[in-house]
Amino acid sequence: MKICVLASGSEGNSTYIETKDHKILIDLGMNTKYIKNKLEELNQSPNVIDSVLISHVHNDHINALEKFISKYDPDVYMSRIMYEELPSDSSIRKYDNIKFYDKDFYIDNIKVELIKTSHDTMDSRGFIITDDDKSVVYITDTGYLNQKFFNKLKNKNVYLFESNHDIELLINGKYPKWLKDRVVGPYGHLSNKDSSIYLTKLIGDNTQKIVLMHLSQHNNTESIALNTINEIFNEYNIKFNNITCAKQKEKSEEIII
Repeated sequence: MKICVLASGSEGNSTYIETKDHKILIDLGMNTKYIKNKLEELNQSPNVIDSVLISHVHNDHINALEKFISKYDPDVYMSRIMYEELPSDSSIRKYDNIKFYDKDFYIDNIKVELIKTSHDTMDSRGFIITDDDKSVVYITDTGYLNQKFFNKLKNKNVYLFESNHDIELLINGKYPKWLKDRVVGPYGHLSNKDSSIYLTKLIGDNTQKIVLMHLSQHNNTESIALNTINEIFNEYNIKFNNITCAKQKEKSEEIII
């Protein structure tokens, strides 16, 4: 399995996952040109994308979806609730290749397990994608993570995991109070500290890589996010240092598991 985060942040999100039989995108939040360019940097073309998984329908996750499906015709996986949340005039509603999910499903031999996230939208999901014995976790845009999913999420190979904000930067920053309350609330985003504590409970001997996702442009920095997770891992006596931060307009390294 090959994994590459094409973009991550409040301006747009998209992640590429390749298996021996499929080429998948999670979300299409940047414009189509950007996604095409980043795929070409991987020596891939948008034409090879056969499946698109939608985590939720905020614009920074579906901005390019209408144009992308009109040009490249992949299967699109979303919940029916997400579909109903789309504007009534959205061309996505007329698209023939939408596959509705409401429980774990397969794309041929690839297992996709759904994790209910908590965000200010009608429905939002994270994913565990497993091919043979290799698994990647994708969790962003959530105010908390329900512990009932912990057993499902434990000891996977790669974690693409939200680490949105530093609480002190957020509280002392320029956001209006209502927006600060949204970000830190149960339907907002994970802080660096909360993300790090969750990961102490999830990673295991099989874990090879953590990528911190959806860092806030105004209320976080890569160094703060990395320092926070390293400090908390030290507190929990966890020795793991293969941790990087995804960027807004630069693809990540290619992760091969």
